[in-house]
Amino acid sequence: MGDLVDSMLDLMRRLPPTHVEENVASLVAMCPDYADDLLGSVDQPLKVMTDRATGKDYLACDYNRDGDSYRSPWSNEYDPPLEDGTAPTPKLRKLEITANEAFDTYREMYYEGGVSSVFLWDLDDGGFAGVVLLKKILNATAPGEPSGSWDSIHVFEAAERGRQAHYKLTSTIMLQIVDRAAGTRGAKEEKHGKAGSGGDAKRDGEVTLSGSMTRQAEQDFPLQEQATHISNVGRMIEEMEIKMRNLLQEVYFGKTRDVVFDLRSIDDLEKARRQRELQKELVGFIKR
Repeated sequence: MGDLVDSMLDLMRRLPPTHVEENVASLVAMCPDYADDLLGSVDQPLKVMTDRATGKDYLACDYNRDGDSYRSPWSNEYDPPLEDGTAPTPKLRKLEITANEAFDTYREMYYEGGVSSVFLWDLDDGGFAGVVLLKKILNATAPGEPSGSWDSIHVFEAAERGRQAHYKLTSTIMLQIVDRAAGTRGAKEEKHGKAGSGGDAKRDGEVTLSGSMTRQAEQDFPLQEQATHISNVGRMIEEMEIKMRNLLQEVYFGKTRDVVFDLRSIDDLEKARRQRELQKELVGFIKR
């Protein structure tokens, strides 16, 4: 069992992240007995669903799934309806409602749109765990505009130790960006009679960047009351998201830009070489 699941996970790491949903569905169809193990181990883009009772959108993932149904954080009901679905205790459900309201404000502050959801559940050791989900989709409003999506999955565990609480946080960000600007320009050139086939011109220059990043953190915070868990977890998630966003911008995109510039220069390389030689000559004259 373990070897088969490990092999499937190893295969998923080598397949394009843009097709993760289709690849997972194919593996589940081939090995249905290991569907729960695979779905619980592979992060997939979050699905947006609508609560039939309240009309509000919420996010569906493996953490609020029971069978083929998903629990809404707003009404606490499953869709499709499920009579004996897993639900938090009344005490934890009260905290879950407050957490959803708090992170809905957080989402509006940092994302200016999108969808957020928070789900909590009890642990056997007396503590509790939860997941904070955030998703923002950028739809292209014109043929030449970029599109993309941002998915944040923050899974945490909380253990109370007197007036202190210990938190373990595992954060995963999935990012997908598609830039079709160059492809659109190629299509326009083809339309005006330039060389090249029309089908290839539309895809020429289209750039797709996608991938995921996971980070972990542990921290202790003072605990005055039950609701303090929300502010403590919120602070950890806020710091983690800022750190991971900076990593994406400065390290990953910065490295991609460096590689592209090393492969193909914008300026004439011969001209740049002559400028470097001229600088060396000037430095030599100054030293004399």
